[in-house]
Amino acid sequence: MGTLVGPDVAAHPRIVALYERDQTCQTLRIALDEVSTGRALMRMRVTASMVNGHGMAHGGYLFLLADAAFSYACNSYGPVTVAQAAQVTFLSPAAVDDELVAEAVERARSGRTGVYDVTVRQSTGRVVAEFRGQSVILAGGTGRHPEGGVAGR
Repeated sequence: MGTLVGPDVAAHPRIVALYERDQTCQTLRIALDEVSTGRALMRMRVTASMVNGHGMAHGGYLFLLADAAFSYACNSYGPVTVAQAAQVTFLSPAAVDDELVAEAVERARSGRTGVYDVTVRQSTGRVVAEFRGQSVILAGGTGRHPEGGVAGR
């Protein structure tokens, strides 16, 4: 898969730093190929340890890939932003060695909240899953959860 951060991402030092702290994406080799305001593109190769008993990519990994793309898209503005809700629809299976690409696109943003759609596709273009996430900017943008814990993203 090569490098885990695309060349245009280097122009966003805050996003690079966020990715460097993202041990989940790095461990699973989920690459951040592109990021721009309200948009992100990530990819992941399905490994044998990611499939369920049916031999298909486990839905949790598909959700994780989509959620990661959503996270980078909604954090592209600067303030610390986290998910407040998300939903995924699985449309077709993915198998071991499939390379999946997740494209997150902002649909609406108002005040501290935003709505993002993420499409997960196989490299052939076949849609595997559709994800919709709602984001919220944390008060103060410090990375601290309003109830005192640390934000999960």
